[in-house]
Amino acid sequence: MNKKNYYFIAIGGVGMSGLAKYLIENGCEVAGSDVCDSKYVQKLKNMGAVVHIGHNKDNVPNDCVVIASSAIRDTNPEMIRARELGLPVYHRSDLLAEISREDKFFIGYSGTHGKTTTSGLSSYVLEKAGLKPSYVVGGIIPELDTNAHCQDGKYFLAELDESDGTIVKYVPKICVVNNLEADHLDFYKNGLDSILETFETFISKMPEDGVVLVNSDCKASKSLHGHKTMTFALEAEADYKAENIVYNEDFTTFDVYFKGKFLTDLTIILKGKHNVYNSLSVLASLHQAGVDLSLVKPHFATFTGMGRRFQKIGAFDGISVYDDYAHHPTEIKATLSAAANFKNKNIIAVFQPHRYSRLQNLWNEFLNAFDNVDKVIVTDVYAASEDVIEGVNSENFVKDLSDKISVPCEYISGDIKEVAQKLFPTLKTNDVVIGLGAGTINILGKELLKLSEEVADIVR
Repeated sequence: MNKKNYYFIAIGGVGMSGLAKYLIENGCEVAGSDVCDSKYVQKLKNMGAVVHIGHNKDNVPNDCVVIASSAIRDTNPEMIRARELGLPVYHRSDLLAEISREDKFFIGYSGTHGKTTTSGLSSYVLEKAGLKPSYVVGGIIPELDTNAHCQDGKYFLAELDESDGTIVKYVPKICVVNNLEADHLDFYKNGLDSILETFETFISKMPEDGVVLVNSDCKASKSLHGHKTMTFALEAEADYKAENIVYNEDFTTFDVYFKGKFLTDLTIILKGKHNVYNSLSVLASLHQAGVDLSLVKPHFATFTGMGRRFQKIGAFDGISVYDDYAHHPTEIKATLSAAANFKNKNIIAVFQPHRYSRLQNLWNEFLNAFDNVDKVIVTDVYAASEDVIEGVNSENFVKDLSDKISVPCEYISGDIKEVAQKLFPTLKTNDVVIGLGAGTINILGKELLKLSEEVADIVR
């Protein structure tokens, strides 16, 4: 990569901050801005990045490459300034594509669900095996405390986002397609058909010796064709098959068969059936990449999951609090299914709908997502820059949900801090609170813990 100066508009997001971190480690000068401070911003500052809080046209250097995400509109003052200065402006996907074209073995992880976990797990086991991978993933890997790293090993791993169609820019040597479902319907106007067309275009660009690993238990992803397609599954016949699966309360074990022959056994501490799929697909991708499985196998059993993926935030007075990024009905069902492993616990799901368009388009699917719970609380919709859609709101959703399921359902208005304040007094020993969503719901656990500490101080 050419050494350049880069300026990131909205540098504090998990994806943008990962790219910025990667560039700094690669010797580039990096600056940027965001609307607020965050742990991602602080880490970048500690690495030498200049980060401005607030978007202002005067922040933009006269000589730099500007990187922006799909969320940045042309009316952004820094975007306007970049155009006035005649600076090159690229989407973050263009930068990731450029990085991926360096002289490394590129493995990509994609699909509607699981791409953050699979890309993070793969990066983690290669790192722990001492293979010095380079990677850019969409979440913090807790044991490594990072979402990106530039090293001199053979492999480059990345999460490939399909939400805005930019996945077609990447050309991996191996790609995992975990699953495909209708989502991001604000972009994919024809739903799943549009998504499948995009993925067909994407895999058609892969090299002749490339490998596409698809989940043959998922009808949509199984329909993909072109180049060297291989399969993995738990139920259907597949090249890579997980068998003899045993779900324990603290860990899961299973055997992996490749083309009908025993390949290895695997132990994971991630919960739920969906994480058996995730672990199986990672193992398959590394096997196809020629990695010595004996080097990585032990580390599958020490991976605790990605940040915001069924992540335990803390506990107080016999009450446990978890945070999960699930914002699609299938993801919510998977998380709550995994929560069913908790014995003699009272499961409280706190759901923050993410985007009015997603709630509208998947309304009925969301109504069917809340199994294995004892109570559902729904907060206000996190708009994510969208305009309000008349009639599509949390209050109406709770009315329909109450008619659909037999457990108590409640709408709590206000920001997440207010939600925590209203929820806290109702909690009891053996409650498990799970925050669900891609917006500000991630602060729920911290707010509940803070309230518990305040009560403890009063008691003392």
